[in-house]
Amino acid sequence: GNAADALAISGVASFIGASIAIVGLTLFAPLLARTAIYFGPADYFALYIMAFATIGGLSGVDPRKALLSALIGLMIATVGLDPSTGIPRYTTGSYHLYDGIDPIVALVGLFAISELLFLLEKAIKDRDNAIHLSTWVPNFKVVFSTLWSSVRGSIIGFIAGVLPGAGASLGAVMSYSIEKQVSNKDNTFGKGDPRGVAAPEAGNNAASAGALIPMLSLGVPGSGTTAVMLAMLISLNVQPGPLLFERQPDLVWGLVAALYMANGMLLILNLPLIGLFARLMVIPTWALLPMVVAVSFIGVYSISNSTFDLKLMIAFGVLGYVLRKLDITLVPLVLGLLLGTDMENNLRRALSISGGDYSVLIQSWISITLYIVTVAFLALSVWLG
Repeated sequence: GNAADALAISGVASFIGASIAIVGLTLFAPLLARTAIYFGPADYFALYIMAFATIGGLSGVDPRKALLSALIGLMIATVGLDPSTGIPRYTTGSYHLYDGIDPIVALVGLFAISELLFLLEKAIKDRDNAIHLSTWVPNFKVVFSTLWSSVRGSIIGFIAGVLPGAGASLGAVMSYSIEKQVSNKDNTFGKGDPRGVAAPEAGNNAASAGALIPMLSLGVPGSGTTAVMLAMLISLNVQPGPLLFERQPDLVWGLVAALYMANGMLLILNLPLIGLFARLMVIPTWALLPMVVAVSFIGVYSISNSTFDLKLMIAFGVLGYVLRKLDITLVPLVLGLLLGTDMENNLRRALSISGGDYSVLIQSWISITLYIVTVAFLALSVWLG
């Protein structure tokens, strides 16, 4: 294949995918937020169940490993004082854990420190391969021939992104699969067909932007990336959900405006600077590792000026490394960590309202609909093997 064409197609397709998804975000997020106002505690509990089922059902990961990852996240979310009784849970007698585990500390450990361990392992096992760069001049005729593939991939990716917990990977996989069925008449996919680059790239970016809809409207992250964003917003005392559009509309629409501008800058900078960006690949691992360590430790320590947080970060880094080695995805764990407290609180609130009657969980049409969708995801997972 041609690297210049591939990178140019990727840049244009990403721009198209994000553009369509941001327009969808602008139109549909307020509508979903207004609908979510009618959600009760039992409905939110059903929504959280659906978020976990989506990961195991459609994201291409082993449902058993996804379930294990989610359970680990839910267990971590229970650390701290019981919200109803105030009794310490799983704190091992440490007062540092009374307020629970800060999601930012856990996320830095799970993603940054675990990746650091992988880089260290790679540096020990392998030598860095030399990357030779040349002047890349893409063929824009080939680039523009993939526009319809990008549009199709964008629509499919956007729909996948809106599903709570599905993530950008599902958008890319679905976009590629459907584009292959529609356009692969000459059996050229997998042999350098540019449409095989455009569709998943557009679907990936569209899903990333579409994942903001459940995050902003419902407070349920649509992907691992929006889960990190949710954690950051919560740490800044901003609670995403249906009331966010009423209480802080300037924040919501400021974010949307920033997405429009960032997407335009993506295209403006991406195409002419492809060669410059590629030079980042030649940074040796030995030079990269100290930077990652420094940024991670300084960032986590600055949260509460606590060395205990640094120990937690390292522990989560080891946990993330082990889970990734076992091919267990971290996204369900992150969802469990971020949604576990709200999930527990809504379940308790629903049971408190009903006097302990569990049938309250399936009494509203919203809950029933969400459970039907959950079962459909699980059934589709079994059918796809």
